[in-house]
Amino acid sequence: MARKSRADRASAIESSASILVIGLGRFGGATAENLMKLGREVMAIEKNPEAVQEWSGKLTHVVEADATNIEALRQIGAGEFSTAVVGIGTSIEASVLSTANLVDLGIDQVWAKAMSNPHGKILRRIGAEHVLYPESEAGSRVAHLVSSRMLDFIEFDDGHFAVVKMRPPKEVQGFTLAEAGIRDTYGVTVVGIKSPGRDFTYAEPASRVGSQDVLIVAGHVELLGRFAGRP
Repeated sequence: MARKSRADRASAIESSASILVIGLGRFGGATAENLMKLGREVMAIEKNPEAVQEWSGKLTHVVEADATNIEALRQIGAGEFSTAVVGIGTSIEASVLSTANLVDLGIDQVWAKAMSNPHGKILRRIGAEHVLYPESEAGSRVAHLVSSRMLDFIEFDDGHFAVVKMRPPKEVQGFTLAEAGIRDTYGVTVVGIKSPGRDFTYAEPASRVGSQDVLIVAGHVELLGRFAGRP
C-alpha cells in the first residue's frame, strides 16, 4: 500500500508541471533527477524501501508503493498527472502492468522504457504514447561517435534523420558555407556554428568554417556519416 497522506498527495499534484516517475533504478532515477534540475516537480513511485529512503531527500515526493496495483496508484492520485514515465527495467510483467494501469487511469502522456522490440510492441499496444529504448539508443549513439568526427548524435523516431555536433571536415575548412556548397555536395544542412570563445550562432551562407569550429548539422543518417567521415 502507498504510504502518503491525503495532504501530501494533494500538494504533490497541485502543479501542472508535476511528472510521475515509476521506478527509481538507473534509468528512472536519472530521469527523475534531471527533471528536478529542469525545474519540474517529481512524484516518484518505488516498491523497494531502500530506494525510497535513498531518494526521499532528492525529489519532490517519493512514495513507497507497487505500481502494478491500480488501487495503490489511485490512492496516491496518480490519475491527476498528465505525464508519467515508467522506468522499470527488471521485470517486463511489472513494466507492462504499470503502464496499463497508468493508461487506464487516463494519463495522457505515458513514456515507457522497453528492454526489447517485443516488449516495446506490447507497451505501444496497451497505450504507451512514447516507448524508449535507452540501451539500444545509447549503443547506436556511441557507435556513431567513435567512428567519425561527431561529438554528439541525436537520432529521431524514424531512424533515418539525425542532428549531430561535429568538427568540420578538412575539405570545407577555410571556406564559407556558400563556397563549400555543403548542402549540394553532401546533402546535409549546417544549421549552427561555434567558433572558439564564441557562442553558437545560426549558420548563414557567409559563415566561414574554421578548423577549430564546431558545427551543428542535420540530415539523413547515412549522408551525415559520409560528411563526418572518420576521425
